[in-house]
Amino acid sequence: MTLLSHDELKILVDNSQSPCVSLYMPMQKAGPEIRQNPIRLKNLIREAEERLYAMGMRHTEAIDFLQPAKELDTTDFWQNQDNGLAIFISPQMFRYYRLPMEFQELVVVSVRFHLKPLLHLINSDGHFYLLALSQKDIKFFEGTAYSLNEVEVANMPGSIDAALLQDDIQKGVQHRIGTPRGGTANSFQQPGDVHGQGSPDRDKHQADILQFCHIIDRAVHEKIRGDNAPLMLAGVEYLFPIYQEANTYPYFLESGITGNTEVMKPEELHKQAWPIVEPLFHENQQSAMALYQQRTGTGTTSSDIKEIVSATYCQRVDSMFVPIDMQIWGKFDPDTMTVDVHSEPEPDDEDMLDLAAIQTVINGGKVYTVESEQMPNGTPVAAIFRY
Repeated sequence: MTLLSHDELKILVDNSQSPCVSLYMPMQKAGPEIRQNPIRLKNLIREAEERLYAMGMRHTEAIDFLQPAKELDTTDFWQNQDNGLAIFISPQMFRYYRLPMEFQELVVVSVRFHLKPLLHLINSDGHFYLLALSQKDIKFFEGTAYSLNEVEVANMPGSIDAALLQDDIQKGVQHRIGTPRGGTANSFQQPGDVHGQGSPDRDKHQADILQFCHIIDRAVHEKIRGDNAPLMLAGVEYLFPIYQEANTYPYFLESGITGNTEVMKPEELHKQAWPIVEPLFHENQQSAMALYQQRTGTGTTSSDIKEIVSATYCQRVDSMFVPIDMQIWGKFDPDTMTVDVHSEPEPDDEDMLDLAAIQTVINGGKVYTVESEQMPNGTPVAAIFRY
C-alpha cells in the first residue's frame, strides 16, 4: 500500500490510460460488522465488472483487469484497516489507500480516476507541511486533519555536518555565508539570538546553523514551490529565528512546535500541529464563502455546472465549492467546450463535479469539499471566477 500524499494525487491525476476504475467503500474496524468488509468489496468489484462490460470489454478481460483488487481479499489485509478504502485500477496502474475517513460506497468506471472524495483529505484546505528540524536529523511531513506522513525531499541533507560538508565541496570550501535572503517577521525571534555579542566560536556556530538553514530552505522550496499550503517548523526554540531568516517560502508560519524533534513521533507532532493550522483553513473557507455571496449576480460567480466545467479548462476558476456526497454524471467535449448532463450514469460518463474540481486544482485554484447542506445557497456547485 502507498501512502496518500500530494504527489500521489498528482500521479493519479496524470494517469493517461483508460479505462480507469475507482472504488470507494466505508470500512468496519471492529465488531461482527467487520465480516461485511469482504462482501462489500466483492459487490463493488462485481459492479465494476458490469460497467466494463457495458463499455465493450469482454468478460474474461474484465475479470483479469480487476484481478489485483480481488487479490486484496486476504486475512492480513482485512486485519489492518482504517475508516475508508479507496482502490484505483487502470491498464498499467494499481493503487489502494487505507484512509482515515468514511467514504460513501461508489464505483466509477471512466476515462479518468474519480478523485473528488480524496480532496477532502489532501487539498489545500487541510493540507499543510511540517519541517522537523534538528542539527542531527531532518524530517519533512505532509499533513492533513487526519494524518501526518513523512515524504522524501530531494537534496535534503541528513544533518548539519552532512549539509556543510556537501556545501563546502560544491563551493570549493569558499566562505559559506552569503547575503541572507530574508523572510517574514517571526514572533520567536529575540534580540541577540543570531547577531548578538559572543565568542568567535559561538558566532561561527551560529553562522554554520544559518547556512545549514539556507541549504534546508533550498531543498524544501524546490519541493513545494508553487504551492500555497502552510509550512510549519518543529524544533528547539533557538532554531526558529535562524530558520526564519533563511526561509523563502511565502506561507511559512510564525507559530510552530518547540521541542526536541529527534524524540517526537509523528503522532505527537500531528497532535500539536493540527490545532495551530486548523483555524487557518476555516478562515479561508469562510472568506471564500463570503466572497461568493458578495459577488453573486456580478458575472464573476456561477452555480451552473456546464459553465463551470468549461471555465476550468480556460483557467478561469479561482475557487469553488463542491459537495463531497453528490455526483453530476455527464460528458465534456473539450473541442466544443460543451457539457452533456445525464440523470443516470451512462457508459464512459464522468462526474462533472469531480472533473471541475480536479481541473481547478491542476490550474492552481482552491477547491472546498463540503457536505451538500453546507453548499452556498443550496446549489450543487459554486465557483468564483478569476475574470
